[in-house]
Amino acid sequence: MAKKQTVSFTLNGTQVDVVVEPRELLIHSLREKLQHTGPHIGCETSHCGACTVDIDGMSVKSCTVLTVQCQDAEVLTIEGFEQGGELHALQEGFTQEHGLQCGYCTPGMITRAYRLLKENPSPSEEEIRYWMAGNLCRCTGYQNIVKAVQYAANKLSSASA
Repeated sequence: MAKKQTVSFTLNGTQVDVVVEPRELLIHSLREKLQHTGPHIGCETSHCGACTVDIDGMSVKSCTVLTVQCQDAEVLTIEGFEQGGELHALQEGFTQEHGLQCGYCTPGMITRAYRLLKENPSPSEEEIRYWMAGNLCRCTGYQNIVKAVQYAANKLSSASA
Protein backbone atom coordinates (compact mmCIF):
# COMPACT_ATOMS: atom_id res chain seq x y z
CA MET A 1 0.00 0.00 0.00
CA ALA A 2 1.33 3.43 -0.94
CA LYS A 3 2.09 5.95 1.74
CA LYS A 4 -0.71 8.46 2.30
CA GLN A 5 0.05 12.14 2.08
CA THR A 6 -1.64 15.40 2.97
CA VAL A 7 -2.62 17.68 0.11
CA SER A 8 -3.51 21.31 0.76
CA PHE A 9 -5.50 23.46 -1.64
CA THR A 10 -8.18 26.12 -1.73
CA LEU A 11 -11.67 24.73 -2.33
CA ASN A 12 -14.34 27.30 -3.14
CA GLY A 13 -12.37 29.97 -1.31
CA THR A 14 -11.58 27.88 1.79
CA GLN A 15 -8.21 26.30 2.54
CA VAL A 16 -8.54 22.50 2.94
CA ASP A 17 -6.20 19.68 3.82
CA VAL A 18 -7.03 16.14 2.75
CA VAL A 19 -5.13 12.91 3.37
CA VAL A 20 -5.00 10.78 0.23
CA GLU A 21 -3.23 7.89 -1.38
CA PRO A 22 -1.07 9.05 -4.31
CA ARG A 23 -3.40 7.37 -6.83
CA GLU A 24 -6.64 8.91 -5.48
CA LEU A 25 -8.66 10.84 -8.03
CA LEU A 26 -9.82 14.35 -7.20
CA ILE A 27 -13.49 13.45 -7.81
CA HIS A 28 -13.30 10.85 -5.02
CA SER A 29 -11.56 13.22 -2.61
CA LEU A 30 -14.13 15.93 -3.28
CA ARG A 31 -17.15 13.67 -2.85
CA GLU A 32 -16.03 11.18 -0.20
CA LYS A 33 -13.61 13.12 1.98
CA LEU A 34 -14.63 16.75 1.55
CA GLN A 35 -18.40 16.17 1.10
CA HIS A 36 -18.59 18.33 -2.02
CA THR A 37 -21.04 16.18 -3.93
CA GLY A 38 -21.96 18.69 -6.64
CA PRO A 39 -19.46 17.26 -9.15
CA HIS A 40 -20.89 13.90 -10.17
CA ILE A 41 -19.27 10.64 -11.15
CA GLY A 42 -20.65 9.82 -14.56
CA CYS A 43 -18.45 7.73 -16.79
CA GLU A 44 -15.07 7.78 -14.99
CA THR A 45 -13.40 7.93 -18.42
CA SER A 46 -13.53 11.72 -19.00
CA HIS A 47 -16.20 11.51 -21.69
CA CYS A 48 -19.30 12.91 -19.97
CA GLY A 49 -18.08 15.97 -18.04
CA ALA A 50 -20.37 15.46 -15.03
CA CYS A 51 -17.29 15.81 -12.80
CA THR A 52 -16.08 19.12 -14.28
CA VAL A 53 -14.42 21.54 -11.86
CA ASP A 54 -12.29 24.64 -12.32
CA ILE A 55 -8.64 24.30 -11.25
CA ASP A 56 -6.36 27.33 -11.37
CA GLY A 57 -8.43 28.93 -14.11
CA MET A 58 -8.86 25.83 -16.25
CA SER A 59 -11.92 23.69 -16.77
CA VAL A 60 -10.94 20.15 -15.80
CA LYS A 61 -12.66 16.79 -15.53
CA SER A 62 -11.89 15.75 -11.97
CA CYS A 63 -12.02 12.04 -12.81
CA THR A 64 -8.74 12.55 -14.70
CA VAL A 65 -6.82 14.46 -12.02
CA LEU A 66 -5.00 13.00 -9.06
CA THR A 67 -5.69 14.87 -5.84
CA VAL A 68 -1.93 15.17 -5.24
CA GLN A 69 -1.74 17.27 -8.42
CA CYS A 70 -3.88 19.91 -6.69
CA GLN A 71 -1.29 20.88 -4.09
CA ASP A 72 -1.61 24.67 -3.58
CA ALA A 73 -4.24 24.92 -6.33
CA GLU A 74 -7.46 26.97 -6.44
CA VAL A 75 -10.34 24.54 -7.00
CA LEU A 76 -13.88 25.71 -7.75
CA THR A 77 -16.86 23.36 -7.73
CA ILE A 78 -20.54 24.12 -8.23
CA GLU A 79 -20.83 24.62 -4.47
CA GLY A 80 -18.71 27.76 -4.81
CA PHE A 81 -20.95 29.58 -7.29
CA GLU A 82 -23.72 30.88 -5.03
CA GLN A 83 -22.52 33.90 -3.09
CA GLY A 84 -24.30 35.46 -0.13
CA GLY A 85 -27.58 33.74 -0.89
CA GLU A 86 -27.54 34.89 -4.52
CA LEU A 87 -27.38 32.44 -7.38
CA HIS A 88 -24.66 32.94 -9.96
CA ALA A 89 -25.99 34.17 -13.32
CA LEU A 90 -25.36 30.71 -14.79
CA GLN A 91 -27.37 28.99 -12.06
CA GLU A 92 -30.15 31.49 -12.63
CA GLY A 93 -29.91 31.03 -16.39
CA PHE A 94 -30.22 27.25 -16.18
CA THR A 95 -33.34 27.74 -14.06
CA GLN A 96 -34.93 30.51 -16.13
CA GLU A 97 -34.20 28.90 -19.51
CA HIS A 98 -35.02 25.33 -18.43
CA GLY A 99 -31.47 24.21 -19.16
CA LEU A 100 -31.81 21.08 -17.08
CA GLN A 101 -34.13 18.16 -16.64
CA CYS A 102 -32.78 15.51 -14.27
CA GLY A 103 -29.92 17.80 -13.21
CA TYR A 104 -27.21 15.16 -13.11
CA CYS A 105 -24.99 16.87 -15.67
CA THR A 106 -25.87 20.42 -14.59
CA PRO A 107 -23.03 21.07 -12.10
CA GLY A 108 -20.45 20.12 -14.74
CA MET A 109 -22.26 22.11 -17.42
CA ILE A 110 -22.38 25.23 -15.26
CA THR A 111 -18.75 24.90 -14.26
CA ARG A 112 -17.68 24.48 -17.88
CA ALA A 113 -19.84 27.42 -18.98
CA TYR A 114 -18.28 29.52 -16.19
CA ARG A 115 -14.82 29.05 -17.70
CA LEU A 116 -16.20 29.86 -21.17
CA LEU A 117 -17.68 33.14 -19.95
CA LYS A 118 -14.47 34.03 -18.12
CA GLU A 119 -12.52 33.62 -21.36
CA ASN A 120 -15.21 34.87 -23.75
CA PRO A 121 -17.86 37.05 -22.07
CA SER A 122 -19.96 37.32 -25.23
CA PRO A 123 -19.85 33.96 -27.05
CA SER A 124 -21.86 33.18 -30.15
CA GLU A 125 -24.19 30.18 -30.18
CA GLU A 126 -21.59 28.29 -32.22
CA GLU A 127 -18.88 29.08 -29.68
CA ILE A 128 -21.09 27.95 -26.79
CA ARG A 129 -21.84 24.66 -28.53
CA TYR A 130 -18.14 24.12 -29.25
CA TRP A 131 -17.08 24.83 -25.65
CA MET A 132 -19.83 22.67 -24.17
CA ALA A 133 -19.19 19.70 -26.49
CA GLY A 134 -17.19 17.82 -23.83
CA ASN A 135 -20.14 17.84 -21.43
CA LEU A 136 -22.89 15.40 -22.25
CA CYS A 137 -26.55 15.53 -21.28
CA ARG A 138 -28.85 12.56 -21.77
CA CYS A 139 -32.10 14.47 -21.11
CA THR A 140 -32.11 17.71 -23.08
CA GLY A 141 -31.65 18.65 -26.68
CA TYR A 142 -28.95 21.17 -25.64
CA GLN A 143 -30.89 24.15 -27.02
CA ASN A 144 -31.97 25.29 -23.57
CA ILE A 145 -28.44 24.81 -22.25
CA VAL A 146 -27.23 27.20 -24.95
CA LYS A 147 -30.02 29.63 -24.02
CA ALA A 148 -29.01 29.38 -20.35
CA VAL A 149 -25.41 30.31 -21.16
CA GLN A 150 -26.61 33.19 -23.36
CA TYR A 151 -28.86 34.37 -20.52
CA ALA A 152 -25.91 34.37 -18.12
CA ALA A 153 -23.64 36.14 -20.62
CA ASN A 154 -26.23 38.88 -21.08
CA LYS A 155 -26.81 39.25 -17.34
CA LEU A 156 -23.10 39.37 -16.55
CA SER A 157 -22.38 41.89 -19.32
CA SER A 158 -25.21 44.19 -18.23
CA ALA A 159 -24.06 43.96 -14.60
CA SER A 160 -20.53 45.05 -15.55
CA ALA A 161 -21.73 47.89 -17.79
